[in-house]
Amino acid sequence: MSRQGPPKHQNKYAWKPNAGVKINETEVGGRFRPYSEVTGVCLRCKEQIEWKRKYGKYKPLTEPAKCQRCSKRSVRQAHHNLCTACAKEHGVCAKCSCRVDRIIGRDAAEVEAEQKTLEEAIKNARERDRRTLLRTMNKGKSHNSAKPPTNSESKAGELFPAASLEEYAEFGRDDDNNTDKDQVLN
Repeated sequence: MSRQGPPKHQNKYAWKPNAGVKINETEVGGRFRPYSEVTGVCLRCKEQIEWKRKYGKYKPLTEPAKCQRCSKRSVRQAHHNLCTACAKEHGVCAKCSCRVDRIIGRDAAEVEAEQKTLEEAIKNARERDRRTLLRTMNKGKSHNSAKPPTNSESKAGELFPAASLEEYAEFGRDDDNNTDKDQVLN
């Protein structure tokens, strides 16, 4: 006879993996070396990997695994079956290989390009604007659980008259060139 309804006794506290084991903070998964961001997967697979991390079932890779499409040892994230190149080329999830409209996360090339444009914009900004921007970026990193600021709440629109970072970088270069010409003429 199967029992239906809520459990007979509710747990007083949530179960924690390795509760009595002291974790070395310098190892992968510790405080000083956290796990990398889950990228290249669908929403369902991302939730599965996060569950594994939460309940101690996640085992990070020690060496790259073999991709199931191209057979190269280029899979760098745990619980992925395809390398990022194959998953992106075919437009599928890197874990379950199903065709999905929306893939979670960004690849390293996109992050690197965005970081480069941001550094260029910061380099060409006034000192006051640069410090304000760095302060707001650091605040955003420390409060990841907080919601991201919308355009009306963001100070970036007040600080930077250009719509995008690329335009602002070009705007800063034009100003630098104009001041150099003015100094030469005087």
